[in-house]
Amino acid sequence: MKPNNIDKVPQSKIGLPPPERLEVSGLSGDYPRGHWIAPHAHDAHQLIHAALGVMRVTSASATWVVPPGRAIWMPRGQEHAIRCHTGVAFRTIYLSQAPRGLEKRTAVCAVSPLLREILVRVAEDPLASANQHLAALLFSELAASDTLPLDLPTPEDPRLRRLTDSLLSEPSDNRDLADWAKDLGFSRRNLIRRFQAETGMTFRQWRRQARLLAALEALGAGRSVTEAAFDVGYESVSAFVAAFRESLGATPGKYFGRDAL
Repeated sequence: MKPNNIDKVPQSKIGLPPPERLEVSGLSGDYPRGHWIAPHAHDAHQLIHAALGVMRVTSASATWVVPPGRAIWMPRGQEHAIRCHTGVAFRTIYLSQAPRGLEKRTAVCAVSPLLREILVRVAEDPLASANQHLAALLFSELAASDTLPLDLPTPEDPRLRRLTDSLLSEPSDNRDLADWAKDLGFSRRNLIRRFQAETGMTFRQWRRQARLLAALEALGAGRSVTEAAFDVGYESVSAFVAAFRESLGATPGKYFGRDAL
């Protein structure tokens, strides 16, 4: 497994050019909070948009959180599962070809207003799928999108998985490396070395990213910034807001288009 360095991942542009002939189809559905889509894969590439609500998407190697108004690109053949953290307005597009750089890469993408309108149109109107001008415009907008650092690598070692699964379910857990090493049967030094080798991140970086993703879920579900900060283990709101802004380039209030507190 190639480790992913999540901390301070810069936004990046997806590549062009669009294909000469692009086959697309769409699907739309509204799902309640807690809805679970079991692990599966598709023969086509997939762009999954949360028009409303928050999704957590998982694979064998990583976890992604998709806030409202964003989308996740899933390459063909990649097995994944989806959990609706809130009620979700689910709009998805299947594509026969991928922008350069996304052929085998899963990523959360920014969704421009134009991409959103095209995506929803194709997802909700079967006739729109046959419109090659619309398909080419969708592809071009997707290729120009930024990818967002909203993923978290999953280690393969079963003992390390116990650690990461625990922190994903309880991000406010403040146990330090010495505590975890004792619980898991590692020396502290060996735990540090193994964790970074399997995730590409330090334990501190990984826990910080886990808290960020949990906070995005909480904020997307309507929790206030103060509630989200303390829910995920921050000791002060200012520290949480600073970490959020450093990772995503905006305060929580601006990111979600509402007052920060």
